[in-house]
Amino acid sequence: MLNITNALLPNNTLSYLAFRVACLDTLERIVLARQFGPEAAEGFGYLTEVPFLRAVPPQVQLDLLSETWQKHSHLERFDGDLVDESVLFAVCETAARIAEQEPQQFKAWGDTGPQIISLASQGALPTKLRQVHLALPNEADFLLISQFGDLSPFESLSLKAQFGLEPSKCEPMFEVLGRWHVSPGFAGRLNGLLTDREIAQAVAVVKSTVSVGLPSHRQA
Repeated sequence: MLNITNALLPNNTLSYLAFRVACLDTLERIVLARQFGPEAAEGFGYLTEVPFLRAVPPQVQLDLLSETWQKHSHLERFDGDLVDESVLFAVCETAARIAEQEPQQFKAWGDTGPQIISLASQGALPTKLRQVHLALPNEADFLLISQFGDLSPFESLSLKAQFGLEPSKCEPMFEVLGRWHVSPGFAGRLNGLLTDREIAQAVAVVKSTVSVGLPSHRQA
């Protein structure tokens, strides 16, 4: 169970769809980027919804998604940090956009997953998907951090204090920017979100992405 600012993220069809669709869309974009060359690799993946994390490599985006999903689907209660809040915001916004712009693709991904679901009211899906994160009592601090990037350390500390952001609370966001490799247990963390076949494909895509050295937005 994932706790966001003293509220549990509901473990329901909407949260499942948000994580699943964002994951599969990012995987598909990784494959396309490899096919069409480095110029196609600039700034893609569900986490581009969060300005501060646009530079995170796509395979790390998927790793972060798997970590947050595991917390959400676990019986134990986990307190989410700003990275978890970022992931949740980004998967909901990505899934909502795909439901609006590519409803057939959204339906296909929803119909072929490990959970049997019904998408009877597709017209309302984008709003419902966004409401998954909007209904939680977080202050979207992860969106404020992007304002600190071009400031001196002193100015950054001053601004964080002004917004009530403790430096220790921001540390996980900065640590994510230094990650390149997927952490051990990636496949296991995708249980319940992807089918066994999809998990095997995801692992293969991630491994080949690291070996090829697909550039992130920061490196392009």
